Amino acid sequence: MAQLKKKKRFYDVEMPIINKQTQLLAYELSELNGKFIKYDLTRILRGKSIIMQFKVILKGDDAIAFPREITLMPYFLRRMIRKGTDYVEDSFSAECKDAFLTIKPFLITRRKVSREVRKGLREKTKEEIKKYIKEKTSERIFEEILKNKIQKELSLILKKIYPLSLC
Repeated sequence: MAQLKKKKRFYDVEMPIINKQTQLLAYELSELNGKFIKYDLTRILRGKSIIMQFKVILKGDDAIAFPREITLMPYFLRRMIRKGTDYVEDSFSAECKDAFLTIKPFLITRRKVSREVRKGLREKTKEEIKKYIKEKTSERIFEEILKNKIQKELSLILKKIYPLSLC
């Protein structure tokens, strides 16, 4: 007895945070629930080389992708660090309203600076980010990172310690 062959189809997946829609291949719409998508935002953010990871969740007959992770590509960071500059990086966990986030800030100074200045920048960054994130939801935080709002505010605060070329 012959069995009926199923054919894969493309299903539309909405990504509301960037107002885009993409298509995923699956036998049924229910298969897409819990799937991860990696989406390159380089063209949207005018050359900032960011890859965003989304998690697909089904709501009724619609597949909606929610942000899970943002990664700044290493080649972009290497390109931004010039000779005669220093960089400050850190990694810590912070709690927002609905999730526990791992944050890795990356700062590039305009010139070479002392270890004391780098330490001051690192500590102030950690303190300000934790304070900023505490009252916001994770989706709102992702949105503000894409709009460069967090980076701008942080850069203005850190300017008092030492001016940055990239935040």
